[in-house]
Amino acid sequence: MPRSEFLHEATERGFVFQCTDTEALDAEFGKGSVAGYIGFDCTADSLHVGSLVQIMLLRLMQRFGHKPITLMGGGTTRIGDPSLREEARQLLSDDQIATNMAGIKRCFAPFMQFGDGPSDAIMPNNADWLDRLSYIELLRDVGVHFSVNRMLGFDSVKTRLDREQGLTFLEFNYSILQSYDFRELNRRHGVVLQMGGSDQWGNIVSGVDLCRRTDGKQVFGLTTPLITTASGGKMGKTAKGAVWLTADKRSPYDYWQFWRNTEDADVGRFLRLFTDTPLAEIAKLAALGGAEINEAKKFLATEATALCHGRAAAEQAAETARRAFEEGVAADTLPSIDVPTGELEAGIALIRLFVDSGLAASNGEARRLIRGGGARLNDTPISDEAAVLTMADLRDGAAKLSAGKKQHRLVRPA
Repeated sequence: MPRSEFLHEATERGFVFQCTDTEALDAEFGKGSVAGYIGFDCTADSLHVGSLVQIMLLRLMQRFGHKPITLMGGGTTRIGDPSLREEARQLLSDDQIATNMAGIKRCFAPFMQFGDGPSDAIMPNNADWLDRLSYIELLRDVGVHFSVNRMLGFDSVKTRLDREQGLTFLEFNYSILQSYDFRELNRRHGVVLQMGGSDQWGNIVSGVDLCRRTDGKQVFGLTTPLITTASGGKMGKTAKGAVWLTADKRSPYDYWQFWRNTEDADVGRFLRLFTDTPLAEIAKLAALGGAEINEAKKFLATEATALCHGRAAAEQAAETARRAFEEGVAADTLPSIDVPTGELEAGIALIRLFVDSGLAASNGEARRLIRGGGARLNDTPISDEAAVLTMADLRDGAAKLSAGKKQHRLVRPA
């Protein structure tokens, strides 16, 4: 077990999957402040829960006095990371990349302190150096240190070579540019550690090797495990799509509900990874059984939501859920949708409202929900697939739609 505080805690919480030299990295952390980075390409205008383990690892670094660096991939996004993807990423315009970067930057502020202090996070953009590269210079300075034979052995490359859509030369260069980033960050900011998901192992090792070959520097790589649910599902994927980290793409209430719906077997692991709760307290919560495990799930939901959206929003979400589930009332703070008053007066198909409100992904799913007895209007089961909502169904100015016991929406006239 590592002796340095950060690496010991990271290992105990389940963040560490692979490391290029655990003993030497442990010694590096024991010397004092360490600067480490993770890169984030700008492929969407927000990050989702699938990126949260990386964000929490950077947060943990800062908690122990080290310097986290969130590298924005303004340059590498123009190529697209092929790691373990079945097909090439869609190429984005510079305007799209800029818009996405602005959205992604919002995701980090709740989790880390940014500034000029020794342990304050910084957010460089690799476009600042990659956009100025000369191709011939890159080939002579960096490309000469890369073995094509070795690159062909990367899992991210082999996966694509075995499929109908091959790997483009554009994508093949991604690993070289990521390695260049590591060397550049080492030169500019003294970064000695690159972290990332397990799919980044080949790229990270290449960067470690480049720093050693060209600058004679000892740097390190560390990857986190692929996080799946106990039933084998991909973390952060739901029937309604990705679980986004920004409130405009997923409300704090829905975010709270995502964590509240954690499988029993995942509660302890998710508390270790996605909250700051002390390990001793987590052990007690994870040991709960029967109906008591639901209290641990509520605790997980509130703590995870507090980190992302603030304590006030988390506690409001918890209270909204309590009122909706335990008291059966249509709390004013439930997520709502507005519909034109004229349409309500004429009558709107409930199936459509289930889809529009996000309670069902499709008309077919809404029908199955009704047939299975899981659809409710104002807490009364819906049995007719052709049923409509009218002004007469409003209670105190709104109607409450429910999908099962945990998903609720208010419908209000606009």
